[in-house]
Amino acid sequence: MTVRRDFQESARCRPDLVIGREELFAGARGQLASGGSVLLHGPAGIGKSTALRALAEEYGATARTVLRCSATESESHLPFLALADLLGLVLDEVSPRLPAAQRTALESALTGRGESSLQRDGLALRLAVLSALRALAADGPVLVVADDLQWLDPASAELLGFAARRLEGTPVQLLCAVRTEGQESQEYDRQLRSCPPGTLAVRLGPLTRAQVAQLLDHRGHGCLPRSTVREIHRTSGGNPLFALELGRALADSPTPPRPGEPLPVPTSLRALVLSRLDMLSVEARRTLLVASAGARPTPALLRAAGRENAEAECAQAAELGLLATEPDAPAVRFAHPLISAALYAEAPAHERRAAHAALSTAASDPIERARHLALATTGTDPEVAARLAEAAALARDRGAPSVAAQLGLLAARHTPADGSPGPEERRLAAAEDAITAGEVDLARDIAREVLTRASVPVDRVRAWIIVIDTAGHTMAEVDAVFPQALADAGDDPRLLALVHYQLAWRALIVEGDFTEARQAAAHAAELAARGQDRRTELLALAFQAQTETLMGHPEAPRTIKRALREPQDPRVACHHNGAGSARFRWLVMGDQLAEARTTVTALLREVRRRGSVESEVHFLRGLAETELRAGHCGRALDLARDSLRLARDSGIGETASAMLSSLAEASGGDVDRALSLAREAVRHAEEDGDQMYLSRALGALGYAQLVAGDPAGTVRSLRRVRSLELGLGITDPARGRWQGDLAEALVRTGEVAEAQDVIDVSREHALRLGRESVLAVLDRSEALVRHARGDREAAVAQLTSAQDRLGKLGYGLEEARAAFALARLRGRGPGAAAFDEAARLFRRCRALPWLRQVEDALAAPEPDPVPGRAEAPAALEVLAAMERQVAALVMEGATNREIAARLFISVKTVEATLTRVYRKLGIRSRVDIVRLAAARRAR
Repeated sequence: MTVRRDFQESARCRPDLVIGREELFAGARGQLASGGSVLLHGPAGIGKSTALRALAEEYGATARTVLRCSATESESHLPFLALADLLGLVLDEVSPRLPAAQRTALESALTGRGESSLQRDGLALRLAVLSALRALAADGPVLVVADDLQWLDPASAELLGFAARRLEGTPVQLLCAVRTEGQESQEYDRQLRSCPPGTLAVRLGPLTRAQVAQLLDHRGHGCLPRSTVREIHRTSGGNPLFALELGRALADSPTPPRPGEPLPVPTSLRALVLSRLDMLSVEARRTLLVASAGARPTPALLRAAGRENAEAECAQAAELGLLATEPDAPAVRFAHPLISAALYAEAPAHERRAAHAALSTAASDPIERARHLALATTGTDPEVAARLAEAAALARDRGAPSVAAQLGLLAARHTPADGSPGPEERRLAAAEDAITAGEVDLARDIAREVLTRASVPVDRVRAWIIVIDTAGHTMAEVDAVFPQALADAGDDPRLLALVHYQLAWRALIVEGDFTEARQAAAHAAELAARGQDRRTELLALAFQAQTETLMGHPEAPRTIKRALREPQDPRVACHHNGAGSARFRWLVMGDQLAEARTTVTALLREVRRRGSVESEVHFLRGLAETELRAGHCGRALDLARDSLRLARDSGIGETASAMLSSLAEASGGDVDRALSLAREAVRHAEEDGDQMYLSRALGALGYAQLVAGDPAGTVRSLRRVRSLELGLGITDPARGRWQGDLAEALVRTGEVAEAQDVIDVSREHALRLGRESVLAVLDRSEALVRHARGDREAAVAQLTSAQDRLGKLGYGLEEARAAFALARLRGRGPGAAAFDEAARLFRRCRALPWLRQVEDALAAPEPDPVPGRAEAPAALEVLAAMERQVAALVMEGATNREIAARLFISVKTVEATLTRVYRKLGIRSRVDIVRLAAARRAR
């Protein structure tokens, strides 16, 4: 496959160079920085030349001499051309420093003034190139940049390889790129052998779907629907050049591709990948067209579609590199997905229809037969439309909502305007399938298109609901939709129920008003019952139950039972906003972790079977949260990362998944990543005006800051959470479980009275609701308060009790944290075994960030015991408890690090506390504390 020069990236280095290449670039940079050489390799269009130029620009500035060559296929027959590119400009500089024979041979090869060849002047030429590079290196570092090594003329390639293998010990580095089709290709092996010893080979592979989306967005094609981006990724095979060309063509096209059809391939790419098509026979080309139209073509299917010599014709295509050769695989697979798309796009419309017509009878799967029938038919046809609608229902039942959406759109296109059901109804069904598949942008576009034509109230309200649904947590952006939807609903209770259910969500997300949200949900349930719409009634009851659960409302258990009564709707039973989800949340908040895990695992299994992307993202988070509560941090981290990947890929639930991933990273992964994810979640929640998730995101940020050793940051974040939840009307402390972290951080910053207030208020609600794990965590925090006030014995007893209760409840991580706090109270002398126990518990949880804190505490020097309150100098009596303890340790000569280890606070907190001490005592330094205390004793 030849990449034409007009497709290559400009020499300018852009930020998109490292999209999806961060780790590879880091390795290449490290190799070059250490004086080594790098060989970039990969298939055509994968970005080797662009990466080469970026690295050359970055490291060329450190070299005294940069030698460059870039070969082309059309010039590869010209001997010594690449060598002339490399050394032509420095020939005058190095010639005088070469022996006469070498100088003559090199000048003859580069200037063409004499007869020169490897056969005639082989040794002299080889030594001349080596000597020239050594002479340049004697004056300073040399960087040789060679692109497209596969097109180097053989003479230049031989000479460069000879020199490269003998440059060890000289400051000459090679930065090269070569086209290869696989890690084990012969071209790769040959070129690597021609590089200096120790050369780092870096293979550039395909981009992921998310990376292709990021690249397209960076190049100004971010307006493309996610379903289209997914198809671009599939068709391009993750090749950035191909993806950009497809994206550019689609962005410029006035009409998008029809449902079920491959992407339109621009003429530029068709010429690029179909250069060998003219070498096929006419019949072989027709066979390949049928294969390109099929979803999973096999030789048997092609024969059934009328291609009698399919095997021989496919073998001919495979010899030309158009098909992949896989003897053991039954399917006919193109060497690259773009070949299939380009072949289909190149064919005339009547030939494409003929291929689909043949496949509509040959395919064994009813969904495939219906799709091919639609693509073979022009105009409206009620029979074809009915078959497509049946196929869409079958795809829906199989858990393929994306396929159902495509088939539904095809059904709508073939439905007559006066058909029953009508084309708009079928389009709306396709939009609802698209929402299930996570293709919210496609669903939104369909709904808005329907609204431009529909006049029937049912269709219009249904379309408005889709527009609202696709807004997700950015409901403030569709505020203008609600009055229009209510107007279209009129006095129909079924339609009004749909709108009021969405108004309940708006009250929660936009207004942050749990009371209003609960009332709106209850009203929606009543309207739905009156209109005999059981599905909407169940959704509204489930929403009401979840709202009441978070509020700590006494009606919550009763509402959950109402939502679980028969008859149930299978579409709601496993929905992320259904009664099963409400019951799961109740179980988690009520400390029933084992039953919660069983419940959410069953829900996750079912939504995966149905292909419901948003529900899968939601229940992955739920399972991750359950595992985190149980102290299975490694498992929770894997699940949270899966949820975040799926959320980002689909554009659904990104804020919530980033929040949960932050909690998991802070507990069992990377604390810096936890902080980054939490800040991302806070930013998105603030931008979306999402009051509900803003408090959750701030809670995650406060926890990450606590693990990172920044209690002051924790206090700032969690004070905001406390204020937000007070305004929202959330009273159940099991909702976010941030209260213990806030109290602990307040103790660390010396604000003990506020810590006790947080504990007292939270304990009252936890006692009322029976939240045993919350009560145990609050006791753990209160023990720290007691210790800060000098009551060490009571603190130890309370911590011991809290640890025991948390262990029995199954909260492994919280149990380990209680053990760690107990070890720090006891100190390393008598408490050495307690540190071992804390480390064992954290290790069992795979809570790596916490385990590192245990190791740091053990490594810190042991300070002298803190003097009791009665022994503290009178000069310190104006200080708060924490300030007094810090000042007393300063008098003992302890360093800030030793004080932090003894009082289990961060060094930053010690420094901040000392600043307050200086201000209160009217002094300037640690020395003044000692002097002041000594002066008071002398009196």
